[in-house]
Order: sequence, then structure tokens, then C-alpha cells
Amino acid sequence: MPPPDPQQTAARAWFETLRDRICAEFEAIEREAGSDAAFAYTPWDRADPSGAPGGGGVRGVMKGRVFEKVGVNVSTVGGTFEGDFAKSIHGAGEHPQFAATGISLVAHMANPHVPAVHMNCRFLATTKRWFGGGADLNPPLPIADDTVAFHAAMREACDAHDPAYYPRFKAWADEYFYIPHRQVHRGVGGIFFDHLESDFDADFAFVRDVGLAFLSAYPAIVRARMDAPFDAADVAAMRAWRGRYAEFNLVYDRGTLFGLKTGGNIDAILMSLPPVATWD
Repeated sequence: MPPPDPQQTAARAWFETLRDRICAEFEAIEREAGSDAAFAYTPWDRADPSGAPGGGGVRGVMKGRVFEKVGVNVSTVGGTFEGDFAKSIHGAGEHPQFAATGISLVAHMANPHVPAVHMNCRFLATTKRWFGGGADLNPPLPIADDTVAFHAAMREACDAHDPAYYPRFKAWADEYFYIPHRQVHRGVGGIFFDHLESDFDADFAFVRDVGLAFLSAYPAIVRARMDAPFDAADVAAMRAWRGRYAEFNLVYDRGTLFGLKTGGNIDAILMSLPPVATWD
């Protein structure tokens, strides 16, 4: 892939910094629970279909007492989209070259009262350049206070940049994080955005604030719920809910499709899948 330009370099540096801060906070929570669990990091390289180097990334996974399985990945890839897939990507229809860097996080929790969560932010460059991403809360057993707190953090991040962002991006999340064949949402929502390309500095500042809002809101929710008592029925409900989550990620998730279509690391792409799930 060609050498990164200053915008790509800045975006990658932030995503790696955010990863480090989030992973440190999650490991601190494990320490508080009396666990010595830590992230294991696995680097991977990608070969572009053209045969040229295609970048790569680092897959980080931790399995602990509080986090049954959490993955935090950062990747920086580039090259040429193959076939008709290029036509589905903003700005790549006529010229299939691309560069992409981003962070992706999914946490599945041991206690059914602690919500699972997803967050990702990315910067893509084709003939156009834009940011996308979002964060959404996925509780097997929803608790209203947690939903309110998570959405309040996302609203604050949005309102600092444009008061129209939160209602627009919340509605987009409600539409996107939906399982049509089940006719249910996969969680209690959050925000989802794509194709932010009006001004790099302004859009990058917003994306950083989304990451910081997540870092502020989610660990607080985990700490509030991780010692809550639960029983076998709660675990059964969580595992059945996880089945729905897996269905969404395998059938509808854009990030999964992008990773598979661009030759990404399979384990990193599918780290979003829960460790244990059930279907009737």
C-alpha cells in the first residue's frame, strides 16, 4: 500500500492511542475484580490481491472474570477493491484504490446484568475521504439507568459539535442495528454515522470525542453492575440474546463484510462473536 499521508497518520495514531487507553481501563476493572486477566495482542499482515503489501493490524483479546470475551482491534489496510464490491464503497466505483484505518471493539460480559457493547471508528480514503463509526449498548437484560447514561454520553459528544448530530445519528443507529428476520433491535441503541467528509479537522475532532465519551460512559456502567447477583435463568437469557447478536454480525454488519471482502484477518473480523451462545 502507498505511504500514508498526514491525515491517515493522524487518524491511525489516535485509534491506537484510544485502544491503549480503553484496554488499560478494562484491565483495571479486572484487577478490581481480583483477576489478573490481560489483553493478548496478535499482529497480522494483509496481502493485497494485486500482490503488493496491503497493511495489517493488531488483534487484542482478553478473557477474564468480568469480561468473558472482549476484543479491541486496530487495523490499517489499503490496496484495491476487487470486482463489484468497489461499487458499494463511497468514492470507489470508478477508481477501486482505497486506504482505511480504524478501531473496532466488542465486549461480551460474564454477568448478564452488565451490558455487552460495540464501538468502532474509522477513516477511509478512496477518491473521497470520510469518517464513520458509532457505539451501541447491547444488554441481554436491559436496565433503564444504563441506557439513559450511555445515550447521555453520546448526546454530549454530539452536541459539542452539532445539535443535529445526536437525533440524526441515534435514528441511524436504530435503523442500522436491527435484525429484520427477527424483527427486533439487537440492543438499546446508541449512535451510528458514516460519510462525514465536510472538514477533516472538525470531523476528526468529533470522532475523537465519540471515543472519549465511550471511555467515560461504558467502564462506569460495568463497575456499577459487575457484582450484581444473577442465576441460571439470567445466563440462559443472555446466551439466547447472544444468538441474535451473532446473527446480526454475520448477516448484516458492514464491518464484517468489509473485512471479509478486503482480505482481513479472519480471527480479528470475527472477534465480535460471543464465546457462548444458544439457539432454540
